Amino acid sequence: MAAWGERLAGVRGVLLDISGVLYDSGEGGGVPIAGSVEAVARLKRSRLKVRFCTNESQKSRGHLVGLLRHLGYDISEGEVTAPAPAACLILRERGLRPHLLVHDGVRSEFAQVDTSNPNCVVIADAGESFSYQNMNKAFQVLMELENPVLISLGRGRYYKETSGLMLDVGAYTKALEYACGIKAEVVGKPSPEFFKSALQQMGVEAHQAVMIGDDIVGDVGGAQRCGMRALQVRTGKFREGTVLVHRWSL
Repeated sequence: MAAWGERLAGVRGVLLDISGVLYDSGEGGGVPIAGSVEAVARLKRSRLKVRFCTNESQKSRGHLVGLLRHLGYDISEGEVTAPAPAACLILRERGLRPHLLVHDGVRSEFAQVDTSNPNCVVIADAGESFSYQNMNKAFQVLMELENPVLISLGRGRYYKETSGLMLDVGAYTKALEYACGIKAEVVGKPSPEFFKSALQQMGVEAHQAVMIGDDIVGDVGGAQRCGMRALQVRTGKFREGTVLVHRWSL
Protein backbone atom coordinates (compact mmCIF):
# COMPACT_ATOMS: atom_id res chain seq x y z
CA MET A 1 0.00 0.00 0.00
CA ALA A 2 1.39 3.40 -0.96
CA ALA A 3 2.34 5.78 1.83
CA TRP A 4 -0.14 8.57 2.59
CA GLY A 5 2.37 11.15 1.35
CA GLU A 6 2.33 9.48 -2.06
CA ARG A 7 -1.44 9.11 -2.08
CA LEU A 8 -1.92 12.82 -1.39
CA ALA A 9 0.83 14.09 -3.71
CA GLY A 10 -0.29 17.09 -5.74
CA VAL A 11 -3.17 18.02 -3.42
CA ARG A 12 -3.72 21.79 -3.29
CA GLY A 13 -7.15 21.95 -1.71
CA VAL A 14 -9.17 20.21 1.01
CA LEU A 15 -12.96 20.07 1.11
CA LEU A 16 -14.40 19.33 4.55
CA ASP A 17 -17.86 18.05 5.33
CA ILE A 18 -19.29 19.63 8.49
CA SER A 19 -21.89 17.45 10.21
CA GLY A 20 -20.26 14.29 11.49
CA VAL A 21 -16.78 15.53 10.61
CA LEU A 22 -16.45 18.80 12.53
CA TYR A 23 -19.32 18.42 14.99
CA ASP A 24 -22.40 16.43 15.96
CA SER A 25 -25.50 18.62 16.09
CA GLY A 26 -27.96 18.41 18.95
CA GLU A 27 -29.24 20.20 22.03
CA GLY A 28 -27.40 23.39 22.85
CA GLY A 29 -26.03 23.59 19.31
CA GLY A 30 -24.09 20.35 19.37
CA VAL A 31 -20.53 19.39 20.25
CA PRO A 32 -17.25 19.49 18.30
CA ILE A 33 -15.71 16.15 17.38
CA ALA A 34 -12.50 15.50 19.27
CA GLY A 35 -9.47 16.87 17.44
CA SER A 36 -11.41 18.56 14.65
CA VAL A 37 -10.97 22.18 15.81
CA GLU A 38 -7.22 21.68 15.96
CA ALA A 39 -7.19 19.81 12.64
CA VAL A 40 -8.96 22.68 10.85
CA ALA A 41 -6.53 25.16 12.40
CA ARG A 42 -3.57 23.12 11.16
CA LEU A 43 -5.00 22.91 7.66
CA LYS A 44 -5.51 26.66 7.58
CA ARG A 45 -1.91 27.23 8.63
CA SER A 46 -0.72 24.99 5.81
CA ARG A 47 -0.23 25.76 2.13
CA LEU A 48 -3.54 24.06 1.32
CA LYS A 49 -6.74 25.83 0.34
CA VAL A 50 -9.65 24.86 2.59
CA ARG A 51 -13.39 24.90 1.87
CA PHE A 52 -16.35 23.55 3.79
CA CYS A 53 -18.79 21.56 1.64
CA THR A 54 -21.98 20.64 3.47
CA ASN A 55 -25.48 19.32 2.86
CA GLU A 56 -26.74 21.09 5.99
CA SER A 57 -30.31 22.18 5.25
CA GLN A 58 -31.80 22.79 8.68
CA LYS A 59 -29.77 25.96 9.31
CA SER A 60 -29.02 29.00 7.21
CA ARG A 61 -25.40 29.39 6.20
CA GLY A 62 -25.03 32.38 8.53
CA HIS A 63 -26.49 30.48 11.49
CA LEU A 64 -24.27 27.47 10.80
CA VAL A 65 -21.12 29.58 10.63
CA GLY A 66 -22.06 31.38 13.84
CA LEU A 67 -22.51 28.04 15.59
CA LEU A 68 -19.17 26.71 14.35
CA ARG A 69 -17.37 29.87 15.42
CA HIS A 70 -18.90 29.49 18.87
CA LEU A 71 -17.51 25.95 18.98
CA GLY A 72 -14.03 27.28 18.22
CA TYR A 73 -13.65 26.91 14.46
CA ASP A 74 -11.93 29.47 12.24
CA ILE A 75 -14.55 29.72 9.50
CA SER A 76 -16.29 32.43 7.48
CA GLU A 77 -19.58 32.33 5.59
CA GLY A 78 -17.76 32.81 2.28
CA GLU A 79 -15.86 29.55 2.83
CA VAL A 80 -19.00 27.41 2.95
CA THR A 81 -20.68 25.75 -0.02
CA ALA A 82 -24.22 24.82 1.04
CA PRO A 83 -27.27 23.60 -0.90
CA ALA A 84 -29.85 26.31 -0.03
CA PRO A 85 -27.97 29.25 -1.63
CA ALA A 86 -27.16 27.05 -4.64
CA ALA A 87 -30.83 26.09 -4.98
CA CYS A 88 -31.91 29.75 -4.84
CA LEU A 89 -29.60 30.54 -7.75
CA ILE A 90 -31.11 27.69 -9.79
CA LEU A 91 -34.65 28.81 -8.98
CA ARG A 92 -33.96 32.38 -10.12
CA GLU A 93 -32.11 31.28 -13.29
CA ARG A 94 -34.96 28.98 -14.35
CA GLY A 95 -37.86 31.14 -13.23
CA LEU A 96 -39.07 28.51 -10.77
CA ARG A 97 -41.45 29.33 -7.93
CA PRO A 98 -41.10 26.69 -5.22
CA HIS A 99 -43.45 25.13 -2.78
CA LEU A 100 -41.07 24.81 0.18
CA LEU A 101 -40.94 21.67 2.29
CA VAL A 102 -38.01 22.84 4.41
CA HIS A 103 -36.99 23.39 8.02
CA ASP A 104 -37.94 26.75 9.54
CA GLY A 105 -34.25 27.33 10.27
CA VAL A 106 -33.36 27.50 6.57
CA ARG A 107 -36.48 29.28 5.30
CA SER A 108 -34.74 32.67 5.50
CA GLU A 109 -32.42 31.57 2.67
CA PHE A 110 -35.46 31.67 0.35
CA ALA A 111 -36.73 35.09 1.46
CA GLN A 112 -35.99 36.69 -1.93
CA VAL A 113 -37.53 33.83 -3.94
CA ASP A 114 -41.06 34.10 -5.36
CA THR A 115 -43.13 31.30 -3.84
CA SER A 116 -46.51 32.33 -5.26
CA ASN A 117 -48.36 29.89 -7.53
CA PRO A 118 -45.68 27.17 -7.20
CA ASN A 119 -44.37 25.39 -10.29
CA CYS A 120 -41.92 23.14 -8.43
CA VAL A 121 -41.21 21.66 -5.00
CA VAL A 122 -38.04 22.16 -2.98
CA ILE A 123 -37.50 19.56 -0.27
CA ALA A 124 -34.84 19.72 2.44
CA ASP A 125 -34.23 18.14 5.83
CA ALA A 126 -37.46 19.48 7.31
CA GLY A 127 -37.19 17.60 10.62
CA GLU A 128 -40.47 17.67 12.52
CA SER A 129 -42.14 19.33 9.52
CA PHE A 130 -42.06 15.98 7.71
CA SER A 131 -45.68 15.32 8.68
CA TYR A 132 -48.17 13.43 6.54
CA GLN A 133 -50.00 16.68 5.82
CA ASN A 134 -46.87 18.47 4.61
CA MET A 135 -45.64 15.53 2.54
CA ASN A 136 -49.08 15.13 1.00
CA LYS A 137 -49.25 18.84 0.13
CA ALA A 138 -45.91 18.58 -1.69
CA PHE A 139 -47.23 15.48 -3.49
CA GLN A 140 -50.39 17.35 -4.54
CA VAL A 141 -48.41 20.31 -5.88
CA LEU A 142 -46.25 18.02 -7.99
CA MET A 143 -49.19 15.99 -9.31
CA GLU A 144 -50.98 19.14 -10.45
CA LEU A 145 -48.03 20.25 -12.61
CA GLU A 146 -47.77 19.30 -16.28
CA ASN A 147 -43.98 19.07 -15.94
CA PRO A 148 -43.32 18.45 -12.23
CA VAL A 149 -39.94 19.54 -10.88
CA LEU A 150 -38.70 18.24 -7.53
CA ILE A 151 -35.48 19.75 -6.18
CA SER A 152 -33.90 18.00 -3.20
CA LEU A 153 -31.27 19.68 -1.02
CA GLY A 154 -29.11 16.59 -0.69
CA ARG A 155 -29.92 12.91 -0.82
CA GLY A 156 -28.55 11.66 2.49
CA ARG A 157 -30.08 8.62 4.13
CA TYR A 158 -29.30 9.57 7.72
CA TYR A 159 -26.95 11.64 9.85
CA LYS A 160 -25.80 11.67 13.46
CA GLU A 161 -26.84 14.00 16.27
CA THR A 162 -25.70 13.78 19.87
CA SER A 163 -28.93 11.88 20.62
CA GLY A 164 -28.33 9.28 17.89
CA LEU A 165 -28.92 8.66 14.19
CA MET A 166 -31.57 10.78 12.44
CA LEU A 167 -33.44 10.07 9.22
CA ASP A 168 -32.33 12.47 6.45
CA VAL A 169 -34.03 14.09 3.45
CA GLY A 170 -33.18 11.28 1.03
CA ALA A 171 -35.85 8.96 2.41
CA TYR A 172 -38.58 11.58 1.95
CA THR A 173 -37.32 12.52 -1.50
CA LYS A 174 -37.55 8.86 -2.51
CA ALA A 175 -41.15 8.75 -1.28
CA LEU A 176 -42.16 11.68 -3.51
CA GLU A 177 -40.23 10.24 -6.45
CA TYR A 178 -42.07 6.95 -6.08
CA ALA A 179 -45.51 8.49 -5.56
CA CYS A 180 -45.20 10.94 -8.46
CA GLY A 181 -43.20 8.77 -10.86
CA ILE A 182 -40.48 11.41 -11.24
CA LYS A 183 -36.76 11.85 -10.57
CA ALA A 184 -35.58 14.58 -8.21
CA GLU A 185 -32.84 17.03 -9.11
CA VAL A 186 -30.28 16.96 -6.30
CA VAL A 187 -28.63 20.20 -5.18
CA GLY A 188 -25.90 19.17 -2.77
CA LYS A 189 -23.70 16.12 -2.38
CA PRO A 190 -23.34 13.78 -4.27
CA SER A 191 -24.33 16.03 -7.21
CA PRO A 192 -21.30 16.59 -9.49
CA GLU A 193 -22.38 20.20 -10.08
CA PHE A 194 -22.26 20.89 -6.35
CA PHE A 195 -18.72 19.57 -6.02
CA LYS A 196 -17.65 21.45 -9.17
CA SER A 197 -19.01 24.68 -7.69
CA ALA A 198 -16.96 24.18 -4.52
CA LEU A 199 -13.83 23.44 -6.56
CA GLN A 200 -14.37 26.53 -8.70
CA GLN A 201 -14.74 28.68 -5.59
CA MET A 202 -11.46 27.21 -4.28
CA GLY A 203 -9.69 27.72 -7.58
CA VAL A 204 -8.37 24.14 -7.86
CA GLU A 205 -8.92 21.26 -10.27
CA ALA A 206 -10.61 18.04 -9.19
CA HIS A 207 -7.38 16.03 -9.30
CA GLN A 208 -5.77 18.59 -6.98
CA ALA A 209 -8.41 18.25 -4.25
CA VAL A 210 -9.39 15.79 -1.55
CA MET A 211 -12.81 15.50 0.12
CA ILE A 212 -13.03 14.50 3.78
CA GLY A 213 -16.39 13.23 5.00
CA ASP A 214 -18.26 10.64 7.04
CA ASP A 215 -20.67 9.54 4.27
CA ILE A 216 -19.31 6.81 2.02
CA VAL A 217 -21.91 7.60 -0.67
CA GLY A 218 -22.46 11.37 -0.58
CA ASP A 219 -18.97 12.49 0.44
CA VAL A 220 -16.55 9.78 -0.70
CA GLY A 221 -18.41 8.32 -3.67
CA GLY A 222 -19.64 11.68 -4.96
CA ALA A 223 -16.17 13.22 -4.78
CA GLN A 224 -14.50 10.26 -6.46
CA ARG A 225 -16.96 10.37 -9.34
CA CYS A 226 -15.87 13.98 -9.91
CA GLY A 227 -12.22 12.98 -10.12
CA MET A 228 -11.26 13.92 -6.58
CA ARG A 229 -9.58 11.83 -3.95
CA ALA A 230 -11.69 11.22 -0.85
CA LEU A 231 -11.12 10.20 2.76
CA GLN A 232 -13.70 8.83 5.18
CA VAL A 233 -13.50 9.58 8.90
CA ARG A 234 -14.54 7.23 11.71
CA THR A 235 -16.87 9.83 13.21
CA GLY A 236 -20.45 10.93 12.55
CA LYS A 237 -22.50 8.36 10.66
CA PHE A 238 -19.51 6.02 10.12
CA ARG A 239 -20.27 2.44 11.09
CA GLU A 240 -18.13 -0.69 10.95
CA GLY A 241 -18.92 -2.41 7.68
CA THR A 242 -18.59 0.76 5.61
CA VAL A 243 -15.31 1.42 3.84
CA LEU A 244 -12.85 3.33 5.98
CA VAL A 245 -10.37 5.41 4.06
CA HIS A 246 -8.95 7.85 6.59
CA ARG A 247 -9.22 9.33 10.07
CA TRP A 248 -8.27 12.67 11.64
CA SER A 249 -5.30 11.24 13.54
CA LEU A 250 -3.50 10.36 10.30
